[in-house]
Amino acid sequence: MKFFYRILVTVLIALGGMAILHSLYAVAEADTIYINGNVYTVNETFARASSIVVKDGRILYAGDDATAQKKYRSGSPAVDLGGKTVIPGLIESHMHYLLLGQALDRIDIFQKPKAEILAKVKAEADKLPDGEWIVSMGWNNVLWGEDYPTKEELDAVAPNNPVSLARVDGHSSWFNSLALQIAGIDKNTPNPQGGEILKKPNGEVWGILTDTAANLVQSKIPNDASDARKLFRFTLAGQSVISYGITTLVDAGAAYNSIKILKSAYADGTLKVRAYEMLSEGEDIKYINDGNEPVRDLYDGKLSVAAVKLVSDGSLGSRSAWLLRDYSDRAGHVGNGRWDDGQMYRIVKRVAGRGFQIGTHAIGDAAIRQVIDVQKRVIDELGLTDHRFRIEHFQIVDAADIPRAIEYGFIPSMETVHATSDMNMAEDRVGPGRIQSSYAWRTVLENKGIIANGSDAPVELVNPYHGLYAAVTRQDRDGQPPNGWYSNQALTREEALRSFTIWGAYAAFAEKTRGSLEAGKYADFVVLDRDIMTCPAAEIKDITALKTVIGGEVVYEAGN
Repeated sequence: MKFFYRILVTVLIALGGMAILHSLYAVAEADTIYINGNVYTVNETFARASSIVVKDGRILYAGDDATAQKKYRSGSPAVDLGGKTVIPGLIESHMHYLLLGQALDRIDIFQKPKAEILAKVKAEADKLPDGEWIVSMGWNNVLWGEDYPTKEELDAVAPNNPVSLARVDGHSSWFNSLALQIAGIDKNTPNPQGGEILKKPNGEVWGILTDTAANLVQSKIPNDASDARKLFRFTLAGQSVISYGITTLVDAGAAYNSIKILKSAYADGTLKVRAYEMLSEGEDIKYINDGNEPVRDLYDGKLSVAAVKLVSDGSLGSRSAWLLRDYSDRAGHVGNGRWDDGQMYRIVKRVAGRGFQIGTHAIGDAAIRQVIDVQKRVIDELGLTDHRFRIEHFQIVDAADIPRAIEYGFIPSMETVHATSDMNMAEDRVGPGRIQSSYAWRTVLENKGIIANGSDAPVELVNPYHGLYAAVTRQDRDGQPPNGWYSNQALTREEALRSFTIWGAYAAFAEKTRGSLEAGKYADFVVLDRDIMTCPAAEIKDITALKTVIGGEVVYEAGN
């Protein structure tokens, strides 16, 4: 009997050993195995890898090739990345989804010389029937070395068509006389709260209206887009961002009608890029009244509607950003605040009380201070512990308000490319003192904050490598100034990449599903034509995406 038990124990031990060996060498099924890559995972330690294993749209493994090929198998050969650099899918933290599509679908005036813009408007007017609107966006008078263009210049090329051309920042617009007449605007029209009708020395209307004043004219423009046209424009924008390796975008201000279109398009797979939608203020009321609540990660993480975008002031280029003290280049003028404290409080209380995240456009130091003070009151009253309220742009900031914002849990959503676009006028606007705490990325990080980076497209080109380059060099794309503009505020390459990946994910409550290449997260990544961490800094702006993968699906390949 003892002999029998010894035999039984020996057999059981052997079987147990086999089980252990089997568990050590078990092979799991995968959809795709990528090998031989230079993979920056952007995990907590910024670890490197060479292989990514994908199953059902998620990452099973990110590590070395030997382990990937030993532990996983797929029905097709491993994809050899040829040593190319791979980074997590980029997160565009502030852009305008439909507006980018509109810009791609209208006459191109982006950063063009004034003579070229006038020629384009004339060509459009020559082929359109009288009375049909000409609408576009993208002029930048700073590049022309002058203050503002006039209505008479547009009258000369389009006397019979109303013209509405938004400045590159979207906070002032250039109209011809016919457009102003349609809106009933003349020298006696008062400025609305939050906007200005610029006047000539003789009191006549200039043709430039800022912020809410521009809405007086723009509200008269007939809707030029059916739902089908809007879907076409969303598709154009989506294709554009994917071609750069952007896999998630934050849409900073959407109408409820757009949400309906997007839901349908994501449900049937028409759109591929992941979208985090911020409803424009007021549109949340329509959304809620129609029986909706804030939602995240519909259609396998493709669409979230969980935030509301507020606008508290204008822009620096249009001198409508709201400042605590006068503009250095316009005495007696502090810009345009949109709300008094009571108005902002009521809006924020309503929106946050419904469970929405809030992102507030605030460029000037007065606007930023109001956001911090008023919204902190709501945070305390509602007992919000993980609100992740965002301050969009966060550009001209009083030095004392940077640590306050971070302490209270606000996330600066800052487009690094804005600094190198604005540097040719920013110091003129605010002077040498205030500029020290403006566009202050390094100061934000030193105060233990993070930055969610983006482009504000179509205000800037959507190309994220321009933003990464600006973050690292503080130079424009011509390499100026040689040593960088206030280069003490530059980011390291690792910080810059985090700002376009994991920090952007955190700012959208999505850090558990994207932003780094780790097991369990979506298989969202981009293959680059050069190593973003080691190439000469001047080349970062020239990086191109070779392949974009979203949820394990190859959605873009260069040359195809």
